[in-house]
Amino acid sequence: MTTPAASTSPVRYLYDLADGDASMRSLLGGKGSNLAEMTRLGIPVPDGFTVSTAACIATMKAGGTWPESLWDETLAALDRLEQRTGRTLGSPDRPLLLSVRSGAVFSMPGMMDTILNLGISDETVDALGAESDNPRFAWDSYRRFIQMYGDVVEGVPAYAYEDALSAMKRQRGVEQDTDLTTKDLKELVEQFKAVSREHMGTELPSDPKDQLRRSIGAVFDSWLTPRAGVYRRAHGIPDDLGTAVNVMQMVFGNRGDTSATGVCFTRNPSTGARELYGEFLLNAQGEDVVAGIRTPRPLAEMEETLPQAFGELVATMERLEQHYGDMQDIEFTVEEGTLYLLQTRTGKRTAPAAFKVARDLVEEGVITREQALRRIEPAQLDQLLHPAIDPDHGQSPITRGLNASPGAAVGEIVFDADTAEERGKAGDAVVLVRWETTPDDIAGVIVAQGVLTTHGGMTSHAAVVARGMGKPCVAGAAGIKIDTAAKQVTVGDLVLEEGDVITLDGTTGEVYAGALELVPPQVNEDFEAVVGWADDVRRMSVRANADTGEDAAKAREFGAEGIGLCRTEHMFMAEDRLPAVRRMILADDETERHAALETILPMQQEDFQAIFTAMSGLPVTIRLLDPPLHEFLPDLVEQSLTVQRLELQGGSEEQLKHERHLLAQVKKLTEMNPMLGTRGVRLALLYPEIPQMQVRAIARAAFAVKDAGGEPVVEIMVPLVGYAEELRRMRELVEETLAEEFQTAGHRFDYTVGTMIELPRAAVVAEQIAEHADFFSFGTNDLTQTGIGISRDDAEGSFLAAYVDSDVLPDNPFATIDVEGVGGLVRLGVEGGRAAKPDLKLGVCGEHGGDPASIGFFESLGMSYVSCSPYRVPIARFSAARAVLDGQG
Repeated sequence: MTTPAASTSPVRYLYDLADGDASMRSLLGGKGSNLAEMTRLGIPVPDGFTVSTAACIATMKAGGTWPESLWDETLAALDRLEQRTGRTLGSPDRPLLLSVRSGAVFSMPGMMDTILNLGISDETVDALGAESDNPRFAWDSYRRFIQMYGDVVEGVPAYAYEDALSAMKRQRGVEQDTDLTTKDLKELVEQFKAVSREHMGTELPSDPKDQLRRSIGAVFDSWLTPRAGVYRRAHGIPDDLGTAVNVMQMVFGNRGDTSATGVCFTRNPSTGARELYGEFLLNAQGEDVVAGIRTPRPLAEMEETLPQAFGELVATMERLEQHYGDMQDIEFTVEEGTLYLLQTRTGKRTAPAAFKVARDLVEEGVITREQALRRIEPAQLDQLLHPAIDPDHGQSPITRGLNASPGAAVGEIVFDADTAEERGKAGDAVVLVRWETTPDDIAGVIVAQGVLTTHGGMTSHAAVVARGMGKPCVAGAAGIKIDTAAKQVTVGDLVLEEGDVITLDGTTGEVYAGALELVPPQVNEDFEAVVGWADDVRRMSVRANADTGEDAAKAREFGAEGIGLCRTEHMFMAEDRLPAVRRMILADDETERHAALETILPMQQEDFQAIFTAMSGLPVTIRLLDPPLHEFLPDLVEQSLTVQRLELQGGSEEQLKHERHLLAQVKKLTEMNPMLGTRGVRLALLYPEIPQMQVRAIARAAFAVKDAGGEPVVEIMVPLVGYAEELRRMRELVEETLAEEFQTAGHRFDYTVGTMIELPRAAVVAEQIAEHADFFSFGTNDLTQTGIGISRDDAEGSFLAAYVDSDVLPDNPFATIDVEGVGGLVRLGVEGGRAAKPDLKLGVCGEHGGDPASIGFFESLGMSYVSCSPYRVPIARFSAARAVLDGQG
C-alpha cells in the first residue's frame, strides 16, 4: 500500500473514511465525520476519503494556491482507494467513478457544489455499460457528468445544458429524462460537449486526475460563492471555517428499476411525529430528488418496489437516530437492490417539530433535559410565536401543493429572487413564486414571507431551506402555471400578476388569493414543557416591557416575572389624553400647568392600576417621562403650513391665535438633536410638577390595588441620568412626593428608586450614581446610540445594513449588543455599581434583553434580570438557560 505524503508532512490534509469518526467534525466537516462514523459502525457507505477543512482554509489564505503536499496526499489516497475497490480511475476495463461533494462543518443544504460520475469518458463509458449490461445507464451517467462538471468546475451556465436537454425531450415528444433512449443520450453527450466547447473556448479536460484536482478546487471555491455567504450570514456561520471535500466511489441509483435514490428523515421534520418520512425516485441520481426536477414518490411506496432495501433502510434509520440521539436527515442510494448511505446529518426541522422531537427524546430516555435545551435554537421559539391563519376564514383555496414547511405567509407575488431581495429589504411583504428554487435564490428566500413552487417534493431545496429558516413553503403546486416573462401566474381561469397578494398555508399546503386574517400564536404543550425545563436551569429573571394592563397580562401568561420597563410616555400619547398633555405643555404659568396635570393624573393612575393588578406580587419598574415635550406636539413644518393656510384662506381670530401660539411653542421646544436635549431627568428637573404628578399617580394606583387585595411591587426609574447630583435631586423629589401621599392615605408601601444607565458618562461614574440608586437598568438601545455615536433612526435606513452586509460590522448593534464597545460600557457600569453596593440589582431593558446572543453576554456579567417585549419573554427565558449551559461548556 502506498504511504500517503501527509505522513511526512507537518500537517495532514487528507483522511480515508476508515481513519475518522464523528468527533472530527471541525476537520472532516459534518458530512465527512458522519461518513467516517457510519463506516466505523459497519453501515454500508461507499468507500472514499475526505480532504479536510484545513486544506480549504490553507488554500483560501494562500489566495487559491493549494498547500504543497495536498495533491500528493490526494494521489496517494486515490491509489489506496483503487487498491481497495479493485478499480482504476480512467481505466477502460474496470473503471472507478467518483463523486466529489462538499461537507462544511455546519450543514448548508444546497449551498455548496457537487460533481458526480467523475471518471466517465469516451474511453470508459462502454466498459461501464457492458459491466452493468445497461448501456443507457452509462450514457445517462456521462451526460450528467458533463453537465455537472461544466457548470461547477468550468463555469458553463447551467441553463445552456438544460436548454439542450429540454429541446431534445421536445423533439422526442417525451416528458421525463428517463424516457430518452440510449441513442438519444449518446447524441445528447455530443451536444453537451459542443455546449461546453462553445462557452469554454476549448475542449473539456479529458484526464480524470486533472478533472479530480479541478473538481476539488471548485468545491473549495464554492465556499466563497455569494449564495454560500448569504446563507452563512443568515445562520450565523463563520466565514473562516472552510469546507471539507468528500471523494467517494460512485454508487448508481440510475442503474435501472432495481436502483433508486432518496432522502429520508427519522421523524417528520415538519411536525416532529415519529413516523416514516421521506421520498425516493427509481432509476435516478441524488440530485434529481433535491433539485425537484422530477416529483418523487413517498418513501412508504419503496416497500413494494424494493422491499429488501427498504427493510434495511428502516432498520438503519432507527440505529442512526439512537446512535446520534437526534433526528437524522439521510441520503441513500440503492444500486441494483443494494443499499448504500451517502450521508446522515442532524435533520433541519420546523420550530414545532424541534420542540416535539426534543420532548419525545427526553421522554424516551434517549437524551437528558439539558441536552434537549442545547438542541433547540432560540430562533425556533421566535418562529413558534408567529401568527397563524385564522381557521374560520371561510375562503376556498385557489390551489394546493405539498405542506413542505408550516406557518402562514401573506405577501405580494414576486417571480425572481433578486426582486424578492430588493423589495424584502425595503420592508415589503413578498411571497417568492418559482418553478423551483435553486441555491442561488437564497437571498430572496431569506427576506420573503414564504415560498411557493410548482415542482419539487417535501425534500426539495425549497422545502429544506424554508424549514430551516422557519419560512412557510408550499411545494409542488402543479395546478399553477408560471409565465415569468409576463410576470403572471395562472390557476385555472384565475390570472394573478406580480404584486398581487396571496396567502400561503404551509401547514396544509393551501394557497389563497388575497390576504387572509391572521390570529396570535397558540403555545402548545411541547413548547411549555421545554421552556419550563429552561426555567429550572436559568439564573437570571426575565421581565417584560409593557405599558398597558393588557400587555402586562400577556407578558405574565408568557412567564414574565415582572415589568422591567413601563414607558409612561406611551400613555401620554393616547388619543384621548393628547389634548390634556398639550394643554400642560402650552400652559403660560404653573397654575395652568397644574390644572392640566390634574386632568392627566387619574388617567395615569388608571394605567398603573391595571399594570399593578396584572403583575400583582411581581415588581413593576415605571420609567418617569423620557422623551422631549415637542414629541407631543405637531411637526414644525406641518404646524407652519397650518398657520399659513389659515392666514391665506381666512380663519377665525381665535383659531388663528391658538395655532400661532402652538407654532411658537413647537419652535421653542424643537431641538436640533432632541435625543441629546431636554428629555429624561433634564425635563423632570426643569418641570418638577410633571414627575410629581406621575409619582402621585403611581402611589394612588398602588394603594387602590393594595386595598383590593393585590400586592403592588413598585420600582420608580429615573431616565437619562449622567450625574449623581441629578439622581440625588430626583430621588429627593420622589421620596417627598410619596411621603405626602403616604400621609394622606394613612399607610404606606415599600418601593425602590433607581435609574436607567444609557449614557457613557453614567457607566463611567456608576460608582457615584449608585450611591443614590436601589437598582440600575441598562438602557442598551440609547447606550448604543450614545456609545457608538450612531443615530438609530438614520443609520438603519442608510449605511447600517451595508456595513453588516460588507462585514464592517458583524451584526446590527441595535439588535445584538456590541460586546467590545457598548458591552464594555455595560461592564464598567456593572463593576462601578457593585463596587458601591454589592447587592445592587442590575437589569437590562430594550431589544437586547430579548436577543439570545446578547443574553449570553448579560449572563456572563451576572445581571439580575433582562426585560423584553411580551412575545419575546419565552425566548429570553430559554436563552437565559442556554447561557448558563453554554457557560458550563
